[in-house]
Amino acid sequence: MWEFRSMNFWRAVFAEFFGTMFFVFFGMGAALRWTTGPHHVLHVALCFGLAAATLIQSIGHISGGHINPAVTFAYLVGSQMSLFRAVFYMAAQCLGAVAGAAVLYGLGFDCVSTCLLQLQPGISLGMATTVEVFLTMQLVVCIFAVTDERRNGRLGSAALSIGFSVTIGHLMGVRPITHIHIQFIQNSPGPSTSQTWAVLGWCANKSMCLLQVYWVGPMIGGAMGALLYDFMLFPRMRGLSERLATLKGSRPSERNVESLRWSREVVGAASG
Repeated sequence: MWEFRSMNFWRAVFAEFFGTMFFVFFGMGAALRWTTGPHHVLHVALCFGLAAATLIQSIGHISGGHINPAVTFAYLVGSQMSLFRAVFYMAAQCLGAVAGAAVLYGLGFDCVSTCLLQLQPGISLGMATTVEVFLTMQLVVCIFAVTDERRNGRLGSAALSIGFSVTIGHLMGVRPITHIHIQFIQNSPGPSTSQTWAVLGWCANKSMCLLQVYWVGPMIGGAMGALLYDFMLFPRMRGLSERLATLKGSRPSERNVESLRWSREVVGAASG
């Protein structure tokens, strides 16, 4: 596989790890209650959106700036990247998310904290999953539209547009559908083993229950967004053999070519 031997590929994988780590650090850091007082959804939504815009602008020319497995899956469904690259991107994103959460966990010092997204009372798993499908679909359509190399006369910043899309998703989904639950177990000097395992067991149980909401829902939404844009809104006139060649990684994908072009434009503008 030519990508495995390419240094640019490994730079892109590391960029996804780096970007996702900081995205989780800033976003979840804003969601945590560091002090007492009012906790506004707008504060959290803006932090997620601005973090997404900043990181996409920073690493977009290196890896595409996905920082989300659902976005990577959308590009895979749209045959704009190879399966090999998609797998490594998703692995890097998951590891980056764990690293970002680990840093926040390490800042707890004298307490064990669990920060979980939970459904609001009266919201079923089906309702929450449906909302995640639509929120991710609008995000993917926005990403595909503002980064489409076939689009003539792009206006504004693509990264900022995506950041706004992330923001409206959080404004719509966080308060009415989910809420941040934070539980602190004070310790002196550390929590008991029974307390620790009780918290970990509770976290695992909740995580499994919400798997379809925060994984299945976004993946379905990402696939639907890719199909909607690439086959209905602005179809790509490519044959089946050409799409399969991209998925197999037998030739550079359109996304990689666009990333290289964007990098050259940025360097040229800076030197000019």
